[in-house]
Amino acid sequence: MKSLKKKRRVQVIALAAVALIGATALIGYAMRDGINFFRSPSQVAETPPPPSEVFRIGGLVEEGSLTRGQGEAIRFRVTDGGATVPVVYTGVLPDLFGEGQGMVGTGRLVDGTFEASEILAKHDETYMPKEVIDALKEQGVYQEGAPGS
Repeated sequence: MKSLKKKRRVQVIALAAVALIGATALIGYAMRDGINFFRSPSQVAETPPPPSEVFRIGGLVEEGSLTRGQGEAIRFRVTDGGATVPVVYTGVLPDLFGEGQGMVGTGRLVDGTFEASEILAKHDETYMPKEVIDALKEQGVYQEGAPGS
């Protein structure tokens, strides 16, 4: 009788494990298009992602690089001090967007140019995104009490 209970218990645990693995796989499959990794211009220049990959890039809008083309097309370069990536965006830019200001864009890298589908500008001089704070803490550069903390 005990071996039957033990066998049934093992079957229930195995079935629960399979169900958990299946649920995790379904969630991962459903979220594959909703996950956008953050990259700095240096990381993009070092190892360019494939054109099919949507990711976020962040840095400062390079001084003197902002040009408006025909219609709503806007071109500029984003830099992190180590590398520069050209960006093209079609649409209306945020009010606080400008040269020398921080920005985060979502889009794809096509033929060496980042084609942005969304542009976000930082909202004041003391704000710093969580990803940047975490990266600075890992490098040992971030100091508590500094602007943005």
